[in-house]
Amino acid sequence: MSKELVQALDALEQERGIDRAVVVEALENALKAAYKKQYNAAQNVEATFDDKKGQMTIKQVKLVVLDDDLVDPDTEISLTEALKINKAYEAGDEIRFDVTPKDFGRMAAQAAKQVIVQKMREATRQAIYDKYQDYQDEIITGEVERQDSRFLYVMLPGKQEAVMTPADQMPTETYRMRDRIKVLVSKVDNSLKGPQIFVSRTAPDLVKRLFEQEVPEVYDGTVEIVSIAREAGDRSKIAVYTHDADLDPVGALVGQRGARVQAVVTELGGEHMDIVEWVEDEAQYIANALNPAEVTDVIFDPENEQAVTVIVPDDQLSLAIGKKGQNARLAARLTGFKIDIKAESEAQNLAAQAANPATDLDDEAVVPEDEAADDQVDGDVASTDSED
Repeated sequence: MSKELVQALDALEQERGIDRAVVVEALENALKAAYKKQYNAAQNVEATFDDKKGQMTIKQVKLVVLDDDLVDPDTEISLTEALKINKAYEAGDEIRFDVTPKDFGRMAAQAAKQVIVQKMREATRQAIYDKYQDYQDEIITGEVERQDSRFLYVMLPGKQEAVMTPADQMPTETYRMRDRIKVLVSKVDNSLKGPQIFVSRTAPDLVKRLFEQEVPEVYDGTVEIVSIAREAGDRSKIAVYTHDADLDPVGALVGQRGARVQAVVTELGGEHMDIVEWVEDEAQYIANALNPAEVTDVIFDPENEQAVTVIVPDDQLSLAIGKKGQNARLAARLTGFKIDIKAESEAQNLAAQAANPATDLDDEAVVPEDEAADDQVDGDVASTDSED
């Protein structure tokens, strides 16, 4: 057993990178616990393991005390008895007696096996955690394994299972066993049961990483993706910027004949991509974010620095708001501003009423109730913000 144990320690250190001293310490603690349990020994004992020879010993530790102070013979030894062993002993010294049982070998072997198995398991868990912690916020390709009511299970390289919550699954996708999919490693937990890896297909950073793969200028930092607002499976808005005055950042992501953006769209199952330029001028940035709609004016709210009113031509109102408010909603998330969209005619009427309150009262007196109700609905539909 001693030879095999030394070889096992060598393998743990060389192949698994487990510190030999850590294993020896754990083994000595296990031996000590096993001895106390087996022999009902509560006295002060030490277990030692010679990791060169593979020899294990149990020693009882006794404190040398003056003869008159001796109270517990299991943990103390009188100075008179100590001097019989060695004349150099003094009160306060410790003497270790070998109490290793003759039949301790089998028990020690079992304890050693348990310690080694445990350390190997811990090392494997830590290695997995360290590996995938480095992959956090990165794309990795996995294979769909199975699905239950809680998760979709994806097998990653190295036979490591990851989980995808329903919120991280694309609403437009159906996953089948053995489908190969690209996922973003969104979180790595190191729990008592071992590392648990969470992956996502809906995270905005998945879009960013896909563009890094397709666009060299994004990968090397020449073009920066400043912000992403995403409704996974339907539409994303991406704001891009570059310090290179000779480079069109939007064109870089689109690519020749749209090849680059189309590769991302295909990977995401047809999700539409609106790519706009980020600029320091906040009004212009907000106007860009509402693409493809044209913007006439952007008016900042003096009472709320994160709120704006955007004026658009009458025929652009529906386009600016988008289907079910999506275009305006994504623009608000992209820019961080609460956006209220109004048509030019509505804005002009409001300005005229503000300039002539008397006319406003007269107008209200002659407007039919049905038309007034319609105007109120129109105003409500045009208002969206980043919290929708």
